[in-house]
Amino acid sequence: MALPLIGVLLAAFGTDTADIAGRDIARYALTSAWLALLVGCFTAVTGTTAAWLVVMHRFPGRGVFAWALALPLATPAFALAYGYADLFDVAGSLRIWLRDTTGHDLPFEMRSIGGAAFILSAAFYPYVYLAMRAAFLNQSVNVLEAARMLGCGGRHALWRVALPMVRPALAAGVALAVMETLADYGAVQFLSVQTLTTGIVRAWSVYGSTVSAARFALPLLAAAALLLWIERASRRGATHETGKARWRTIDVQPLAGVRRWLAFGFCLSLLTAGLLLPVGWLIWNLAQTTPDWARLVAATRNSLLLGFAGALVTVALATMLALGTRRLPIAARIASLGYATPGAVMAIGLLAPAGLIWNLAPGSGTAVAIVLLVLAYAARLMAAALEPIDAGLARVTPSMRHAARTLGRGEAGAAFAVDLPVARGALLTALLIIFIDVLKELPATLILRPFDFDTLAVIANNYALDERLGQAGLPSLLIVALSLPAVIWLTRRIATARPGD
Repeated sequence: MALPLIGVLLAAFGTDTADIAGRDIARYALTSAWLALLVGCFTAVTGTTAAWLVVMHRFPGRGVFAWALALPLATPAFALAYGYADLFDVAGSLRIWLRDTTGHDLPFEMRSIGGAAFILSAAFYPYVYLAMRAAFLNQSVNVLEAARMLGCGGRHALWRVALPMVRPALAAGVALAVMETLADYGAVQFLSVQTLTTGIVRAWSVYGSTVSAARFALPLLAAAALLLWIERASRRGATHETGKARWRTIDVQPLAGVRRWLAFGFCLSLLTAGLLLPVGWLIWNLAQTTPDWARLVAATRNSLLLGFAGALVTVALATMLALGTRRLPIAARIASLGYATPGAVMAIGLLAPAGLIWNLAPGSGTAVAIVLLVLAYAARLMAAALEPIDAGLARVTPSMRHAARTLGRGEAGAAFAVDLPVARGALLTALLIIFIDVLKELPATLILRPFDFDTLAVIANNYALDERLGQAGLPSLLIVALSLPAVIWLTRRIATARPGD
């Protein structure tokens, strides 16, 4: 997992010359930081508000919103960008209709940092929502009841009692959203926002300079380390004695009058912004396009191949790592570094070993590229698989392992007989999470894929670069169609899980 990171450092500090100036890196880094700040603030507010409403209040549609608010996780951010641009860009359908009807134009531009921040926030707020929903469900009911008895209710209970207790979950959710923002390529590239990730891909694909790409990656590595430290530090010392009290059902407060419809409208607007409006518009535009079915079928096959291979390899490695961390806990920390690192950085870090392998084994370029792609996915997504697997293995008690060893099982035998059967639900969850993420991954696939090996994300990006948004919509919708069943299963499982599970 550390190999790509070492490759980036070696390339960046090598003796070869780079084709970029320091001021260019600083300009791209400033844009990335400003975009991350906007997305972090917006997702923190919207995700926390949605979670508080769903957990603590009763209003129309609450049972559906509990799991449906996480569905935008099935939609790639670049698909949202295509849908919104086709609606609200200067030549967008809705904008043209508004100018023709009223004679006035909309006061904003989609191809700007503000437009990118809105789209990425709509795509990534579920990270904060899921983290905060779980935290609110597991908070101490006794503390909330005491606050109500002392006259602290409604939003005052949220600000003065609930938020201080769930601060680690908020920090973790926002950190995940910011990590995904820094890693995004498809949406920001299409919206002409120059971030460090677009600089990496441009330095490699346009100028052919691995050194320049690696030097663009250095600020991202620093940001990744900082975000990972913030996420870890937020958990330190966050255990409260009140949280150890026996769990009881939260007393859900019904909303009355206009407040119940405001809550319904807020949750519906989030779901509409992150899924219904852009995806619905892409579906509406399908009637105006003539798909290249042969290319789409090949891209779907390639996407499924990489999705299944990436999920199986990543989960297998994460399972071995989770079983081994009882003896070497630091290994999990090292492997988790990848999740905070964009896929473009991982791909650049693997280009050096790729050249060495190609020189040693000429004629095996396609196989080597696919293997490196799967390795890049595993390095990037290891933490996403490790977290649910660790949670599943935590259900295995020492006495269960001791019983297996007493009956003659070795270390591996005890793992297959006890640990893996108990954690099979967590293993399935990890498989689905990695499968979804691989389907949506774009920059690493663009850099490392074999020649003429397109995935759905790649051909959607190629169509979008040619401003053929109608054709770009269908591969984007196919990614949503492949991801949505897994996301629905995962979110419904999360929504129906008993707090503390």
